[in-house]
Amino acid sequence: MKEIIISADGDSVVYSVPDDVANHLRKYCIEFCDKWMKTSPHAKRYRIKGVYCYNEADFIDYLNEFAFPEQKSVLVKNLGWTGLGKELPPEYRNHPYFNF
Repeated sequence: MKEIIISADGDSVVYSVPDDVANHLRKYCIEFCDKWMKTSPHAKRYRIKGVYCYNEADFIDYLNEFAFPEQKSVLVKNLGWTGLGKELPPEYRNHPYFNF
């Protein structure tokens, strides 16, 4: 498990996720929002009148329920607003980062 930082135009949140997710974070995030969100019947709850409504915690739910149910991702720390990753504390600057 490795740490990543994700946000949805709000607070930057650190999660511990499977290594493959951390190593290919952009790939998994794009797969979630551009493929799974649009095609999966399980994502219906996020499609509201033609608009996709989700945040970073929903991505973690997707990982835990569908992509990596055997390796649960967990919240580590909410860093608060970091200017979309531009103002991360020094100890987090090398973490993989994605903003939805």
